[in-house]
Formats: sequence, structure tokens, C-alpha cells
Amino acid sequence: MTQNVFAAIDLGTQSNRLLIADENGKEIYKNIIATRLGEGMYAQMKFTPEAIERGLSSFSEFAEDMKKLGVTKYRAIATAACRMASNGAEFVAKVSEVSGIKLEVIDGYEEARLNLKGALVNVKGREPYVLVYDLGGGSTEITLATNEQNPKILYTVSIPWGARNASEAFDLAEYIPENATKLRSEVAKYVTDFCEKSKLADYEGKVCCVATSSSPLRLISWIKQYGDYDRERADGVVAEVAEFDKVISEINAMSREKLAKSPYIGEKRSYIFQAATIIFKTIYDGLGVQKLTASLKSAKDGIIEELVEENGKTH
Repeated sequence: MTQNVFAAIDLGTQSNRLLIADENGKEIYKNIIATRLGEGMYAQMKFTPEAIERGLSSFSEFAEDMKKLGVTKYRAIATAACRMASNGAEFVAKVSEVSGIKLEVIDGYEEARLNLKGALVNVKGREPYVLVYDLGGGSTEITLATNEQNPKILYTVSIPWGARNASEAFDLAEYIPENATKLRSEVAKYVTDFCEKSKLADYEGKVCCVATSSSPLRLISWIKQYGDYDRERADGVVAEVAEFDKVISEINAMSREKLAKSPYIGEKRSYIFQAATIIFKTIYDGLGVQKLTASLKSAKDGIIEELVEENGKTH
């Protein structure tokens, strides 16, 4: 009997991620390409020709990978950048034309739901409730849900700021206190609103917090002094917010050039990392959490899990 091979593609504002797994959900292959799709987008709210080129090239590569490994079913999603760009629909059509991959632009709720499914892998069996936040390049989702096999979303919000668009909009390639304060108060409004509407205070002592995306994984690598950015090693690692605070204040005191030389950040991320740390800290401060679990598992893992579940139902 032919074995099914599943693939998940998650196109964000900064990177394009591919995960290929067998019909039991066991990873066969993964690839991540830094497309910087949202680079230069903020000024006119459209993708630049260079960004489109990088994006299309990543899909051509992924189409080859999928063909080579005999993928039988896939789901490809696009998030904040494609939702916001005026030429997002045009880009999606080009992806299909160039690579044959059908790309689906999902809303903030679906993005939060898939991230939740993936992120729960790292906190199964802990507290009865979970707070997940995913700091992307163009938006940040915060979700409160039940911590169980089929999690129930109790409340979620999509904040229209991520590391890339906030860095460009608030001019934060370097840490400028006045600009940082503006971004902080912009993000804090959403967090306060989230806490009130989700009635977060009612869940005190029963919630664990998971942060997905590369920012927490980079910060964990720095906190634990791994020597370089090691996302596999940082996956599932827990740290106190005081440890994050210490590293973030070091980062805020650094120039972009110095950040570019850091083994945990690097040249490409150095332009957007100050904004990332500001958003990241504003959220955990606002949520009032004491500890955070960094998670490499996110939307792509949620997609694979659902493809496996679906397959199980039809066999």
C-alpha cells in the first residue's frame, strides 16, 4: 500500500518554512528560507519586486523538495504580509503559476489556531490552560486556550505589529528610547485589551505560557549561552522572565553593527531585532507571566498534525 507523505508550508513576513512528514507525523525533511518578504513593504504597503523574487524562488525550491519526496497532500498558508500587502493577491497567483503550489491567505484567528496546535506539543500535561504568543514579522497573535488534545480557544487577538513592520514604522534598526516608547505603548494597548476581554486574571496559577517564532528561540540561545543560535536545542526550553529581561536590556544597549556580529542574531536579523525584543517584553510584562517556554513548533506542525488526523479518519 502506498504511504502518504504530507507537507506544510508557512509563509511569514520574514521566512518561508516547509515541513514534510510521513503519515504518522514523523518528520522526514524540513527547510526554512529567509525570504524577507516584508522588507521595504511598510512605506507603500506593497511587496517590492526584490521581495517577490525571493518569495517565488523559495516556492520553486519547496516544489522541488515536495516532488522529490513524493508528497501526496499538503497545505500552504500565508499570514500577515499577504493579508496586508496591496499586491498580496497578485503574489499568491504568481506562486501558483511559478511553482504549482496553491497558497491560502489565512486570517489572524486561523493563524492563532494552527500555532496553538503546534505549540502545545511542548507543554502537554502542564497547567490546564495555555497562553500562546507568536511574534511574527508583520503581526503578533496572543491566544488563551485549554491545554488539551483538541484545544478550545477561549480568546485570541491579532496585533498588527511584528518585528519587520514595527522596525520600519518606528525607525528601530537602532534602539531609540523615544521610538521604543511609542511602539511599547502601541502594543500595550492590545495586551491590556486582551487581558480584560479574556478575563485572564480568573486563570491565575492555572496557565503556562509558550512563545513561538525565532525571537524567543534566539533569546533562549543567548540566555543559555549555547555559543550560537540553536533553534533545535532551544525548542521547549523554559526560562524565567527575569532572564529574558537581563538579555533584552543588553541587546537594547547594543548598536545594530554589534547585533549583526552576535552569533545569536546575525546581519539580516540585526535590523529588526530591537523591535522584536520591545514587542516581546511588552507582551510578557502585560500578561504578567513569570516563565516562558520557547517553541520551534508552530503553525506548520499544527498543519501536519491535522493532515495526519484527517488521514486517520479516512482509513
